[in-house]
Amino acid sequence: MIVPSIDLQGGQTVQLVGGERLEIAAGDPLPIAERFAVAGEIAVIDLDAAMGKGSNSELIQALVRRHPCRVGGGIRSLEAATAWLDAGARRIILGTAATPELLSRLPRERLIAALDARDGEIVVEGWTQRTGRRVLERVVELRRYVGGFLVTFVEREGRMEGTDLAFANAIVEAAGDARVTIAGGVTTTEEIRALDELGADAQVGMALYSGRMDLAEAIAAPLRSDRPDGLIPTVVTDERGVALGLVYSSGESIKAAVAERRGIYQSRSRGLWRKGETSGATQELLRIDPDCDRDSVRFVVRQGGEGFCHLATRTCFGEDGGLGALMRTLQARRDEAPAGSYTARLFGDPALLAAKLTEEAQELVEASERAHVLHEAADVLYFTLVRLAADGIDLAEVEQHLDLRALRITRRG
Repeated sequence: MIVPSIDLQGGQTVQLVGGERLEIAAGDPLPIAERFAVAGEIAVIDLDAAMGKGSNSELIQALVRRHPCRVGGGIRSLEAATAWLDAGARRIILGTAATPELLSRLPRERLIAALDARDGEIVVEGWTQRTGRRVLERVVELRRYVGGFLVTFVEREGRMEGTDLAFANAIVEAAGDARVTIAGGVTTTEEIRALDELGADAQVGMALYSGRMDLAEAIAAPLRSDRPDGLIPTVVTDERGVALGLVYSSGESIKAAVAERRGIYQSRSRGLWRKGETSGATQELLRIDPDCDRDSVRFVVRQGGEGFCHLATRTCFGEDGGLGALMRTLQARRDEAPAGSYTARLFGDPALLAAKLTEEAQELVEASERAHVLHEAADVLYFTLVRLAADGIDLAEVEQHLDLRALRITRRG
């Protein structure tokens, strides 16, 4: 799979050749991250911190809050590593600080050891100093402490001359169950597919920024179909993970979907199908996730209109329920609740809503029997969702915030 890379210097996105010469100044990283996020996790590297020339931490924190990011650059202490994990980085990348002593004090599955290699030898100090250590030896030493490795082929970095698949395969074999990501020279989608078949990901920067590689083609590269028509079964879910339906995708439809950031699929009879083009039930594409076998994908979308199904239901399996359905009902009624209804009173009277929240929370605290606890919890959730709808906050945003909290490794006293 592809891991798009955002390298930061002076608050801007850059691409360097050989870690030194500025080749591309791409500007504000926020819109770039929005574009890359459709592929999943993004690698964000603070070049200033790595070189000891400053920090882009505030900018990276904004990126981490919005998108799943692996963060690297200048993380050299337990305190810095813990701070980034607490901030919501899905993984952190450690270079020369990746020692067994430090790594053993952190959660293995969220650690990536970065090894910079020139002709198979580890180099440090901005790739200027050879160490005499071989990459494969270091991988074997660290593999039980980390969940992944980022190996950069320095002699190929930024030069778009292709990567070393044979060496990548050797690294994967040495890494055991730690996932390997290869950077440096990855230029074609064929290389992404080949690396994926080896069990490795490709961290790509220069090829994306220069236009040499298309992001949608890179996302689709590892996919394979066992169908005679070559189509890929596609599960469509909303941002909360609720399945809306099953459709099909092709390389062409994925390219259109990524370019337009819409739910666009491959109809088996009509060709490209832009969901909602006639009904108005359009979809905003948030992310594309290949499955573990690469023979199906998940489209995560923000569904508009009456729903996904042609029968005007939310899903192709009928209407859904639960908190998501209640949230949508309240959002729809925020500006047009039936006159005289209780919901309209709550939206129109913040003091009443605050009083009910306080009252129901206290009743939940005091409830003792199971049925009573259930009843009061439902009340608290209802009034909480009214408050969210009144402030224009979606339930999915709250769930995302809770997911970020779950990434914290520093626990409350």
